[in-house]
Amino acid sequence: MSEIKATDVERMEFQLALRRRGISDQAVLRAMDEVPREHFVSAELAESAYADQALPIACGQTISQPYVVAYMTEQLDVEPQHHVLEVGAGSGYQAAILSRLARDVVSIERYRTLADTARERLKTLGYANVTIIAGDGFTGAPEQAPFDRIMVTAAAEEVPDTLLGQLAEGGKMVLPLGPREGTQHLVRLTKTAGGLARQNLIAVRFVPLLPGQAREL
Repeated sequence: MSEIKATDVERMEFQLALRRRGISDQAVLRAMDEVPREHFVSAELAESAYADQALPIACGQTISQPYVVAYMTEQLDVEPQHHVLEVGAGSGYQAAILSRLARDVVSIERYRTLADTARERLKTLGYANVTIIAGDGFTGAPEQAPFDRIMVTAAAEEVPDTLLGQLAEGGKMVLPLGPREGTQHLVRLTKTAGGLARQNLIAVRFVPLLPGQAREL
């Protein structure tokens, strides 16, 4: 693992930027501070790791901008006893953030290259309560359900019924919804005995949630 490290000034500015934009949950802020974002991007982009922007990773995917990661995490309302599913592991950064807040995290990635790299990265950095699975995000992880919280980090046009079926009663799901070429919004769903409570959040832009496991990469 590279010895690249963010400076104290970069970390301080990073935290201040999140607070200015409304992130107030102390546990989330602490997790964002603890996870070294520079290790989840390529070496040539490490100097930009703490800028509030999405950055490219392998397989044509991206690592979301820090504010969106923090905001989605805050809206998911994760507690220490929670069993969490993430759909779209990417670099493993969001899973690492969630791992600081939850009992354990299962993260699914359709690109095997990304899954293998994220798994090795998280192991090297010591995030022992994260399991990375190469597979179809629409399928979820039924053998490990039900989940207290589910986060989807790619945009679906409709809420995937399979994932809803794996959400525990009282559980929450945060995901971007909307067309590939159009306005998407983060949505928070809460599963109750009487059905689903839906809350629309902020406008976002995510790569699409695609069915199946990628044949290549």
